[in-house]
Amino acid sequence: MFKRLEKTEKRYNELENQISQPEVASDPKQLQSLAQERAGLGNIVSKYRQYKDTARTLEKTKAMLVEEMDEDMKSLVAQEIESLESQIEAQLQELKLALLPKDANDDRDIIMEIRAGTGGEEAGLFAADLFRMYSRYVQIRNWAIDVIDVNETPIGGIREIIFEVRGKGAFSRLKYERGVHRVQRVPTTESSGRIHTSTATAAVLPEAKDVEVNINPNDLRVDIFHSGGAGGQNVNKVATAVRITHLPSGIVTVCQDERSQLRNKTKAMSVLRARLFDLEQRKQEGEITEQRRSQIGTGERAEKIRTYNFPQDRITDHRIGLTLRNLPRIMEGELDELIDAVATREQAKQLETQAV
Repeated sequence: MFKRLEKTEKRYNELENQISQPEVASDPKQLQSLAQERAGLGNIVSKYRQYKDTARTLEKTKAMLVEEMDEDMKSLVAQEIESLESQIEAQLQELKLALLPKDANDDRDIIMEIRAGTGGEEAGLFAADLFRMYSRYVQIRNWAIDVIDVNETPIGGIREIIFEVRGKGAFSRLKYERGVHRVQRVPTTESSGRIHTSTATAAVLPEAKDVEVNINPNDLRVDIFHSGGAGGQNVNKVATAVRITHLPSGIVTVCQDERSQLRNKTKAMSVLRARLFDLEQRKQEGEITEQRRSQIGTGERAEKIRTYNFPQDRITDHRIGLTLRNLPRIMEGELDELIDAVATREQAKQLETQAV
């Protein structure tokens, strides 16, 4: 590990020197490339230098024990050594985590899809609650959200909603939300007060750029139709909704949220690129499965990642065995404690694999 850290710091110093050269400063393209590489190494180098500073201080402090001093001073020195050793241990852990391979998609914007699962009308209401929860989370983190397509139920639920989230690190946080979410509560549609169990599914796709997914226009069938739902005269007179079918894969994307046919087509293509990009990545990883099914399963109650139990005011993440209280706070978008816990467990697994 330390050989790798020394090599990283050496490369960082080389980049610092190159960036300061006049010929590089006058070449914007080269300057940007070098600056991006330096920025990618900066966090690791900073942590490594902090570790080395602490190690030097610890060595000097230990050397003080050979000097003549009274018992009170020895006690103080021993306490300082203990404190520095704890710092060293924590810094080593941070360095190990910093050296873990980074998900290349972590900084991407995302396409997120929420669908009602088992549970009838209550499943649709729960899907709407999940969308509101993620909308609040996006707001808390100062990201942006844009609905691409939504299919609502007559009582205010959601059968399906597809939306884009734009913000630095969006995929790195929300990728842990993909899977089956289960709710246990008394629905508003239940007159006898009986607790129901319903599900909704979430898929999270990294947004792909045009150059990353090669789509042959001849492989597409584009259908234009009238938008459904509210929309006034524009809905009645102008066909703006767009359905795109990718013939080789059978993937279908729809957007009817905008009044402009062009904007709807652009959004639908964005969803298609994300789905094809995700599908290709899974093939490269040797996980050739149905793209959606690998993320969200079938929506059956047993395939759950998390349970939201309203009568007991608790939420349980089954992947890590974590249970938290104050469910209303979490439903208002305060998800970081849950996401951090899952991310930490994932990092621990990576460290175990690395150690082996």
